[in-house]
Amino acid sequence: MLSTIAKIPCLDLKKQYAQIKDEVLKVTEEVFESNAFSGGPYVDAFEQHFADYCGTQYAMGVNNGTTALQLAMLALGVGPGDEVIIPANTFIATAWGASHVGATPVFVDCDPDTWEIDPAQIECRITERTKVIAGVHLYGQPFDVQAVKAIADRFGLKMIEDAAQAHGARYNGTRVGGFGEMACFSFYPGKNLGAYGEAGGMTTNDKAYYDHVRSLRNHGCQVRYYHDEVGYNMRMDGLQGAILDIKLRYLDAWNGRRQEIAKAYQQGITNPAVKMQKQPEWAESVYHLFVVTVENRDDFMTYLNENNVFPGLHYPVPCHLQKAYHNLSYHRGDFPHSEYLADHCLSLPMFAELTDEEVQHVINVINKY
Repeated sequence: MLSTIAKIPCLDLKKQYAQIKDEVLKVTEEVFESNAFSGGPYVDAFEQHFADYCGTQYAMGVNNGTTALQLAMLALGVGPGDEVIIPANTFIATAWGASHVGATPVFVDCDPDTWEIDPAQIECRITERTKVIAGVHLYGQPFDVQAVKAIADRFGLKMIEDAAQAHGARYNGTRVGGFGEMACFSFYPGKNLGAYGEAGGMTTNDKAYYDHVRSLRNHGCQVRYYHDEVGYNMRMDGLQGAILDIKLRYLDAWNGRRQEIAKAYQQGITNPAVKMQKQPEWAESVYHLFVVTVENRDDFMTYLNENNVFPGLHYPVPCHLQKAYHNLSYHRGDFPHSEYLADHCLSLPMFAELTDEEVQHVINVINKY
């Protein structure tokens, strides 16, 4: 073992909570005293502040990020018989958005260097049934929005942003969330902006989409007890809205620290066995994850664990090879870049509360591998 430093996990939420504990407990009592449990003023305030933060006209809180994707598809008119272009290299929830409305996810490979959706692979997958292209700002780094949007516009398609991992990330200097028809966010506890429970949201500049999603999340009604369509109970709860509103004030500082840690990794890790995600000049990542690849992942992970570094694994099976989609008849070899990443990637410790000593320990351990 290289040192006696304590175990360094991939993520530690307790350290973040310690910073804001007093604020969280105070607002929790306020929510309880006001009985604002489902939607209500705390969710309304967070929605307004999050829209302002993302630079969009509207933001909408829902019960989780997967719901946001599903409701976005419904608002876009996607349904049975339709197809949605989705990167094979993403968390499976991106595909659920299409599947939950009866549409078919059509997967495309990722770029071999940025690991984001490869615009060059999209056009050949478009058919007369394609309705939407879903780009993912994966690991906190924006995909090539302009390239994907140009394809969508040329074919008369809609584009949504899966921004579940990219709260505050910028593309060409502009925060993500307003480039497509809608953007979908997860506020799962481990995200850069995470709730203390399940929560999600969407942003848009289109009032019609906003109104439709707002109705769908609340039993399909604009006026209580008058239901315009079959809807869902998918509201954000008041406690999560209140907590997210507190955390939003800290988000830029937390993201800034993640960027400092990423820069230290990028400059300090010199082991040629370790490959990192390429950072195009137009992408400002917020490093939800810091993913690397190595040829012998199991050996590397064992070595890291022996030296008190405990990485994560995102994601070991690409979407097209998941059992849930066996009926789509994809096979290994269809998307080699996504498959290579799934077989060789791991996520280094990345959270704002990592100390300089811990970051340097991770670097030293990796360089001695």
